[in-house]
Amino acid sequence: MKKQTYGILVTLVCVLCLAGSLTFAADSTTTKIEKKRIMIVSSYHKEYLWSQGTNDGVCAAFLEDGSLDNKEQVAEFTKNDFVESSKAIVKKAWMDTKRRNSRAEIAEALARIVQQVDQFRPDLLLLGDDNAANLLGNHYLDTKIPIVFWGINGLPLKYGIIDSLKRPGHNVTGVYQKGYHIQCFEYLQKVLPGIKTTAVLSDDSPTGRAHAKRLERYAADGTLPVNIIEIIITNSYEEWQAKALELQPKVDAFYISTHNTLHDKQGNNIDYLEAAAWYFRNIDRPSTTPARFFVEEGFFSTVEDSAFKQGYEAAKIGHKILTLGANPAEIVPYFPAQGPFIVNRKRAKMLGLEEQLKRHKDIIDEYIDTMAALDKQP
Repeated sequence: MKKQTYGILVTLVCVLCLAGSLTFAADSTTTKIEKKRIMIVSSYHKEYLWSQGTNDGVCAAFLEDGSLDNKEQVAEFTKNDFVESSKAIVKKAWMDTKRRNSRAEIAEALARIVQQVDQFRPDLLLLGDDNAANLLGNHYLDTKIPIVFWGINGLPLKYGIIDSLKRPGHNVTGVYQKGYHIQCFEYLQKVLPGIKTTAVLSDDSPTGRAHAKRLERYAADGTLPVNIIEIIITNSYEEWQAKALELQPKVDAFYISTHNTLHDKQGNNIDYLEAAAWYFRNIDRPSTTPARFFVEEGFFSTVEDSAFKQGYEAAKIGHKILTLGANPAEIVPYFPAQGPFIVNRKRAKMLGLEEQLKRHKDIIDEYIDTMAALDKQP
């Protein structure tokens, strides 16, 4: 073989080997940047104002940590419950246990969601609020899937998914709601000093019971600045209405806990905005509530326990686990800081309290000027 021909062949072989090496390197790089699979399960439904707030918080955190590339992907995910970005594949499922809350319906929702989780094979599971945190948290306890919850009302110890607040000890951690019940009444009294007595109106849901029990405990140990006349916990819409009317002349204000699992005599779920609209048209007492979205419905005030912060903080913990290799067993669960004192100005006008708001405007951090319940109703 001529030297010239031999040289050409050697060069060709070298080129082919180099190309193969580059292809292998490219394949290796592709493997290294495999997209993370994140699944979110909400206890509730997409139209619920609290759920919209937690979704906003999660998406804000995803944008910050790069799980989502841009606001267009936020809109896509919010609309379709699914999005694929350059770094992640994110899926969301809804248990809908505010509207479908019988034991059979909750069991069906759990089975449906478990099937979706198993098929999706997430690298991270985010569980929103009590039912998802309890049922799915226990189902996947001590599996290889890291779990982060948000929105548990009160201490998460009650569901057995963590060993202690100092060291969770399993594959589960997250953020929970401490609740600012005492502060809600303290700030309400600053605006309306004459308020001395109250009653609690609550549905018979995990969230409602948690609020009612905490208020009962505060009343028993003397730390609540008002006297609770009665605590109503019921899923009967007729009883909820009747007790509100009965207690109205006996109290200066109401504490409105959740009102999402109310049913009529036929067992039909009453939309929470419909229940709120009835209250505004029939009850002339101011009310304090657990969170912003109640004030967005039209209730008088809250010291905010933020839906946005719950979703945001949970997603940030998830990022630490996925990206930084943090161990859920060692991440201390916590509650976000107290939010602003918020007042619904439109409800204040209905109650003839505009002058009081002007007089005490220095302590009001934020106003809301819409009433979602009345805006929706004909």
